[in-house]
Amino acid sequence: MIEARNLKKSFIRNINTTNEKKSFLSSKKTKEEFFAVNDISLAAKGGEILGILGPNGAGKTTLLRMLGNLMTPTSGEVIITDEAGNILTKEVDKKKRIGYLSGNTKLYNRFSTREMLLMFADIYGIEKEESLKKIEEIETVLDMSTFIDNRIEKLSTGQTQRANIARCLIHSPDIYIFDEPTLGLDVISSDAIVKFMKNEKEKGKTVLYSTHYMEEAQYLCDNIFMIYEGKKLAFDTPKNLMEKTNTDNLRDTFKRLIETTDNQETKEVIDEQ
Repeated sequence: MIEARNLKKSFIRNINTTNEKKSFLSSKKTKEEFFAVNDISLAAKGGEILGILGPNGAGKTTLLRMLGNLMTPTSGEVIITDEAGNILTKEVDKKKRIGYLSGNTKLYNRFSTREMLLMFADIYGIEKEESLKKIEEIETVLDMSTFIDNRIEKLSTGQTQRANIARCLIHSPDIYIFDEPTLGLDVISSDAIVKFMKNEKEKGKTVLYSTHYMEEAQYLCDNIFMIYEGKKLAFDTPKNLMEKTNTDNLRDTFKRLIETTDNQETKEVIDEQ
């Protein structure tokens, strides 16, 4: 299981300030702290697909990077447990249980997918015979037989994404964290990745993934975590979220929840004045 407890992540940004009594030439930059993720708690167990939904800039990628132990929270903690429920404390043990994929993940272009997988198997200390067997399984699961021996720089976008997911599979992680895994893919490649996530769920694995495709999340996810401006907007099953907002699809659910939140914040500002 993976759990986030009161996660916060702050950054410093520059903002322009202008002295109203002087010309625009007197504007200057000052520093301001802001929270990309602000007091987020969630949990996902084995055999569950948890969708992380939110608009651009909502904090999804920052949240996923902290969950993947790739970014240190400003405060709060990420708890990862093994099959027996024991909390893992060593960073290396945590990372061995995670397969992380993001749009910024770069592959070794001059390698073939097979060569890349053999290299990562060696890094994870997997014996040669076992790694060859594992690569055969991955080749079948992700339908890569037609391109597994081609150089990565020659692959299409969809093939490259499948090669990237294969990299996450080689060490048989318990937890998958995918940031926009189907973004920009054709229908065939997207379906292959969705099928893969469903299959891993059936094996008892945990899948966390962010997406802009609400219809995909509605169909695929057991639970949905909606994030807006760094804060939790909602956390429930797709069915319950739609019932609570009197909508019949997650796209309208999300819009309804944002409108409610914005209206409440506007009311609070007026009340304070």
